Amino acid sequence: MELRKICRENARAQWEYTTALPADENGLTNPFHGVSYEAYLRDTLPTLMSYEHPVHMPDWFVPETYTYLWDGDCLVGEFRIRHHLTEALRTGAGHIGYSIGRNYRGRGYGTAGLRLALAMAREIVPEDEIYLRVNKDNPASLKVMLNNGAYMAGEDESHYFMRIPK
Repeated sequence: MELRKICRENARAQWEYTTALPADENGLTNPFHGVSYEAYLRDTLPTLMSYEHPVHMPDWFVPETYTYLWDGDCLVGEFRIRHHLTEALRTGAGHIGYSIGRNYRGRGYGTAGLRLALAMAREIVPEDEIYLRVNKDNPASLKVMLNNGAYMAGEDESHYFMRIPK
């Protein structure tokens, strides 16, 4: 199993995964749900790739690395790593957002993928802890985080705010 950065070589599999994700599922937003392959190649892929080293972005924008979890030749999940926190991210989504394809859930891919994403994030983020957020109605994702050493740092009415020591 490995995390691969978003790239042109894997465009077809990335497009299939990205466009199949709902527009919002368990707090992970996806504005690219349903875009055509042509639009993905022309607009979405270059945009997402540019997020790692952004140019001419608003002050609030945080660099973000898009990666995909592969099991052999099969793309099974997506992990987004934000390079640092703004106040909104500190009290919101945190450093890492992820999803596992519906057909692959409950098989340990989330735990394995988050472990790989954490290794990458530890090399990127300056904060002493990795911040994550999980919906209270998503016990599977909470378990993934706990399996990777997370502790609960707080909560609101619909989320747990989790931290993992760097």
